[in-house]
Amino acid sequence: MLYSKLFGKTKKKVSQQFEAKSHELLTKAGFIDQVASGIFNFLTLGKKVLTKIENIIKEEMNALGAQEILMPSLHPKTLWQQTNRWDTVDVLFKTESQLGQEYAFAPTHEETVTPLAKKFIKSYKDLPLALYHITAKFRDEPRPKSGILRGREFGMKDLYSFHENKDDLKNFYQKVIDAYLKIFKRCGLSNIKITEASGGSFTKKFSHEFNVLTPAGEVDLLYCQKCSFAQNEEINQLKPGDSCPKCKGVLKKDRAIEVGNIFDLGTRFSEAFDLTYTDKKGKKQYPFMGCYGIGTTRLLGAIVEVSNDEKGIIWPFDISPYQVHLLGLDLKDKKVKNMSYNVYHQLLNHGIEILFDDREEVSAGEKFADADLIGIPIRLVISQKTGKKIEFKKRFEKTPLIIDFSELISKI
Repeated sequence: MLYSKLFGKTKKKVSQQFEAKSHELLTKAGFIDQVASGIFNFLTLGKKVLTKIENIIKEEMNALGAQEILMPSLHPKTLWQQTNRWDTVDVLFKTESQLGQEYAFAPTHEETVTPLAKKFIKSYKDLPLALYHITAKFRDEPRPKSGILRGREFGMKDLYSFHENKDDLKNFYQKVIDAYLKIFKRCGLSNIKITEASGGSFTKKFSHEFNVLTPAGEVDLLYCQKCSFAQNEEINQLKPGDSCPKCKGVLKKDRAIEVGNIFDLGTRFSEAFDLTYTDKKGKKQYPFMGCYGIGTTRLLGAIVEVSNDEKGIIWPFDISPYQVHLLGLDLKDKKVKNMSYNVYHQLLNHGIEILFDDREEVSAGEKFADADLIGIPIRLVISQKTGKKIEFKKRFEKTPLIIDFSELISKI
């Protein structure tokens, strides 16, 4: 991709104040554009990152044996009345059609996936079943904040599972925990804190949350600095400095943002929609359900919160919009220009994703600043100074290397 043709450029100055570092960096680097409070456009760079995150999620969901579907975000009022949640979910966006029919813009999809599964689940032979989708969700947030970390419209992956009994649900539940940890690690987040927390207005049960420590977080987390123990402070009697109940280490308190959650739904929704199956003895039973979510747009924001420096974003390699950022300096020099385009096309031919800053009227300093702000993992520089060689530098390293093109592919 030629930077001169890229839709969405870096911004040197912005008029608004930012509550979160990710909001500031993603805006200045040309990844997102705010439409209104809590509503965002994802520009070319942002959409490429989001797609890579979604693809990682899909790979791990498919590995669980889950099947991808796509459900609507517009739900008839009757479905939410059937679960008694039309008037109890305070963030439910509601609208009325010109014919007087009422609908909800879904913040979650139990109200559609359960009646859908009812059409296909008839006997124990149809279980277990796991269905997932990635789509836009809506929350009538009274005060959206922190950019894409808490918006009114956001991306979400939902997985729903159906089981014969509690034990089967429990086994799958643990497999999802393992899959989530793989997803977050592949996205560059290794220090994930798993906490037990209230299910809130959605389930009235307990759930597990996957949290990333960041000052932009919205919850207070108590966690052990030696083992995996972590708890949401809201449901805990412990305090910072107390001994860990698991290993006797010292508990610490930090802010955190939730990037994923899993719920044991029991039979609440299968009963509400009279979803039953015939067991091996010929009796009708309600399947046990689980719900497993990852906020895709929120995850993108959380990654930027923990992966940046004073110059800009530092993207993990697997989700970076491009693998390589090539800077062509002194492009009015024909030799430099020819070599820059030659390297660009050869890398493309090797299947390497590359962003080439081909602007001729922009200074070297501005190109370097833009590259650091955008945060692509590998920066290459071709100039009069490098001659027939190439400057190679990783985003998180300070010292560049001067290498031959023959070394380049293996290094990338």
